[in-house]
Amino acid sequence: MQSVQDLATAVQRVIGNVERVIVGKAEPVAFSLIAVICHGHILIEDVPGVGKTVLTKAIARSIGCSFKRIQFTPDLLPSDVTGVSIYNQKSSNFEFRPGPIMSQIVLADEVNRATPKTQSALLEAMEEAQVTVDGVTYHLPQPFMVMATQNPIEYEGTFPLPEAQLDRFMMSIKLGYPRAEDEINILDSHQHHHPLEDLAQIMTADELILIQQQVRSIHVDPSIREYIVAIANATRNHQNIYLGVSPRGSLALFRAAQALAAIRGRGYVIPDDIKLLVKPTLAHRIIVTPAARVRSVTPAHLLDEILQSVPVPNAWVGGGRGR
Repeated sequence: MQSVQDLATAVQRVIGNVERVIVGKAEPVAFSLIAVICHGHILIEDVPGVGKTVLTKAIARSIGCSFKRIQFTPDLLPSDVTGVSIYNQKSSNFEFRPGPIMSQIVLADEVNRATPKTQSALLEAMEEAQVTVDGVTYHLPQPFMVMATQNPIEYEGTFPLPEAQLDRFMMSIKLGYPRAEDEINILDSHQHHHPLEDLAQIMTADELILIQQQVRSIHVDPSIREYIVAIANATRNHQNIYLGVSPRGSLALFRAAQALAAIRGRGYVIPDDIKLLVKPTLAHRIIVTPAARVRSVTPAHLLDEILQSVPVPNAWVGGGRGR
C-alpha cells in the first residue's frame, strides 16, 4: 500500500491533467475527483457550454476508464439505458445487448428531460452498481460513476428529479462562467484543435481502485464524527427546512472528508475539511419550506447558518490537532 503522500501526489497529477482542459475551475475539478475515489456520483447543475461534458470526458481519459454518454430526452426508454434482451433465431436463445450504462464513467446529459420511469433506470445502477433486465442481474464494470447534468434555467418540458434520486448523488456542483483571463486562455488553447485530443492517461483503472480502497483507512476522530452528525441533525430540526439530510448524506460527507484529507496529504480529517464539503454534499438533499422559499432562502444559506451555530469540537479549536 502506498503512503498518503504518494496517494496525494497521484491524485493531484490527475487533477492537474483535467485542469489542462477545464481552465480556472480547480475546486469543481477537485470535488469531481473526490467523488470518483469515493465511489460517488456527481450532479452538475449549470448552463450550457461551460464544460460539463468535457469535464466528464477529461476525467475518464485521465484515469483510463471507458466512457459513454446518454442524451436524456422525453422519448428515451429504460431499456435504452440498461440494455435489452434480443431473441437470437440461430441459437434459439435470448441474448443481452448491454446499454450505455454498462460503462465505467457514464454521462447522463440533461437527466431531468427524461420521464420518471427512465430516470428510475439509473437508481439500481447508482446504488448497487448493477442492472436487472428480464430478471437477470448484470454487474457494472468497476470503477463506476454517473455524472449527470441538468440546466437550471430551462424547466419547460422537464421532469424534476425526485428526492430519492437526488439523495443518490454524492455531490452537486456548479462550474459557472470562467473569469475573463481564463476565457482568453480557453480561446488560445482551442485555436487549432480541442485540447482534449492531447490529454494523456495519468493512472489506470486498477490504480484508481487501489486508491479507493486506501482512502477508507483515513482516520476520522470520534469528535469529527459527532460534528458531522450534529450538522445533519441541525438540518432535520431547522424551522426553515422541510426535509433534512438523510444518513446517506452524513455518510457522503464522511467519505468525502476522508478523500479530501488524503488528496491534501493528511492521514486524518479536520473540521475545515467538513466545512468545505458541507454544501456540495448536503445542499441538494435539503428541501426548504415554502415560506422560506418565498423569502428566497436557499439550502446554501441555511447550511451557512448551521455551520455558524454548530460548535467545532473543542479539541480542534485554536489550530486543531494532528495524529
